[in-house]
Amino acid sequence: MPQRLAVRDITLFERPVRFARPFRFGAVVVEAASQVFVRVEIEIEGKGRAVGASAEMMVPKWFDKRVQLSPEQTVDELRRSLAIASQLYLTSSGYDTAFGHHASRIAVQIEKCAKEDIPPLAALFGPAEINKAILDALLRGAGTNFFDGMAANITGIDARLSPDLSNDDIMRFLAQSRRRERVAIRHTVGLDDTVEGAGGVADREENSGARYFKLKLAGDPESDAARLVRIGRELATLPYAYSVTLDANEQYADPGDLRSLVDRLSRDAALAPIASRLLYIEQPMPRDTTQASPVSGLGACDFIIDEADDSYNAFVAARALGYRGISSKACKGMYKSVINATRAAKWSTSSEKFFVTGEDLTCQAGLSVQQDLALGALIGITHTERNGHHYVDGFGETPADEAIAFLTAHPDLYTRAGNKARLAIHDGDLLTGSLTAPGFATGVHPLWPTMQAFQQPKARILQEQSI
Repeated sequence: MPQRLAVRDITLFERPVRFARPFRFGAVVVEAASQVFVRVEIEIEGKGRAVGASAEMMVPKWFDKRVQLSPEQTVDELRRSLAIASQLYLTSSGYDTAFGHHASRIAVQIEKCAKEDIPPLAALFGPAEINKAILDALLRGAGTNFFDGMAANITGIDARLSPDLSNDDIMRFLAQSRRRERVAIRHTVGLDDTVEGAGGVADREENSGARYFKLKLAGDPESDAARLVRIGRELATLPYAYSVTLDANEQYADPGDLRSLVDRLSRDAALAPIASRLLYIEQPMPRDTTQASPVSGLGACDFIIDEADDSYNAFVAARALGYRGISSKACKGMYKSVINATRAAKWSTSSEKFFVTGEDLTCQAGLSVQQDLALGALIGITHTERNGHHYVDGFGETPADEAIAFLTAHPDLYTRAGNKARLAIHDGDLLTGSLTAPGFATGVHPLWPTMQAFQQPKARILQEQSI
């Protein structure tokens, strides 16, 4: 049953995150980033006030890859997205459903960001984080957990942003949703990561016993194929079955190059350890050209979009081009993930399958990884990209007291390794049992006094506006 609420306060914080090793995707190398934390206070109609929280890494050069922008400028876009969204959510003191607050503001958010040359994908970041914190507060105030609350549609999700669906489609999907007790990790192999030997892709100490692997592509069919041959040789030594996905991060600007790679996968025997276990190829082409480039004629493999998922209509448009899947990322919006999962379930038939995947590598231990994991476990994702534990040393810069609090509240999800609390991986899986605490998948909140102040960026004024 949907509940109405009013947003009373939004406070933003930051905390630095240093990587234990560099991570390269596409043309970008990330060695550190800042994690944003959102604290929201709401008033639930007839029930009083409640506080909720969310967190997310502000990853440079992913939401906006334009070459003329520095990494710092792209992070400032995310900060502006958050600042603009915060203002919008606080402009009205009236009551509405959690989804209603989002739906009534998202078009204005996109418009305001566009006036500052912030692209739609980055514009979605601010509302996505605020929505998660609002949901956490709503569930805490109602004394229920994420899975039960969403099954009852406590947020009031409807079809106003997805006219291809009906309200009944969404209600039916949520009512039938069930928490997955285990979600397998998909181990990402970055472009600079070791392939062979100790520390390589088949090293259990490196891959945590993963049965799923996500392999980054650089955009050149010859060098990508050669690297995949090397990775395939290593994965073939695993004593268990495995599956792989490929992620180009928009690097295949030339559709002919993409076709060349797909052809190699279909005919080159040396690529069989990869091709025979390939589930899909993710976001091969730049987001700006995706909508003009069908993939329906590119062999038998499935394709999904990720960076091109910048609107509620993106999956509908991608389907018409031959795409079969779309990524779920809490940083792009949990409501959009639910809508897209509803679509995939409705569109799928005995002869044609559509699907939603879990594709967020940078979720850090604590709120971020828990909320994204719970979202995936709700909408039926069986395996998810999960390497925040791999590129960051445990809880990173998180104070020890806070890390231990999360470990204590979620003993199935974290473990103590030496003097560090780390993500606990059980035979390649993450467990979701403790995510059923009241609230959005967390039994504790961060230590707010330990946070750094949010770095308020200046609004960007476009030249044509200043004339």
